[in-house]
Amino acid sequence: MSTQLTYKANKLIPTGNRILVADMTFGERLTRGGIIVPGDDTKSEGIRPRWARVFAIGPKQLDVKVNEYVLVSHGRWTRGIDMEVSGEEVTVRMIDNDDILLVSDEEMNDDTFTTAMTTVSDVNRIQGSLHNDGTTRAD
Repeated sequence: MSTQLTYKANKLIPTGNRILVADMTFGERLTRGGIIVPGDDTKSEGIRPRWARVFAIGPKQLDVKVNEYVLVSHGRWTRGIDMEVSGEEVTVRMIDNDDILLVSDEEMNDDTFTTAMTTVSDVNRIQGSLHNDGTTRAD
């Protein structure tokens, strides 16, 4: 039987140029049009960059500021640690500085969805291919 452990601190200060983020979305998402996209973590559709809020930065970090939003390449973050910092309950993760794709001052709606990793045989698509000479093969 496991219990959820929450660490408590008055302040978090990462070392060097490290970046801690919070508010990374892994569950259901709501598109701007109101469509609910089911959680896709651990599925091929879940292989995508994710937005997160910069929670804390080290003293040598010059690329981002606290409370900016960053788009991070898939999987370039640590597992989350549940923290209570100055009364705020948050799950923090450290991200890889070299895999920040975009930075925004505003919170971004994570309505991305892809099936790029899903392979489906589609005869009509194959028949319309530039490599098709127009003949069909009868088996």
